[in-house]
Amino acid sequence: QVQLVESGGGSVQAGGSLRLSCAASGLTDLTSCVGWFRQAPGQEREEVATLYTKWGGTYYADSVKGRFTISLDNAKNTVYLQMNSLKPEDSAMYYCAADPGRRCGRIDSAYWGQGTQVTVSS
Repeated sequence: QVQLVESGGGSVQAGGSLRLSCAASGLTDLTSCVGWFRQAPGQEREEVATLYTKWGGTYYADSVKGRFTISLDNAKNTVYLQMNSLKPEDSAMYYCAADPGRRCGRIDSAYWGQGTQVTVSS
């Protein structure tokens, strides 16, 4: 069983930075990808970034390319999302998700955390 627990959300002014953390148990043994999604009120949940743990490949949504970085610390079983140059439109609930493989980057991924709120003020 994979358990994901996010932390690191908060409020920041536009242009600022935050680093989200996702503490994961069973991550590398049971999954082949881990990613971050976000959902703003009234909007659909969207993929932000995905890391493919077996080969190290990454995916970023166009809206965050060059500003966000996803990384994995295997020793700590923790996935990070470094978010720089934040914009008000980045405000959302951010979720960590993981999957054994077939649903990587999809909103029907197998495992989800409870979410952490990010609010960016202008």
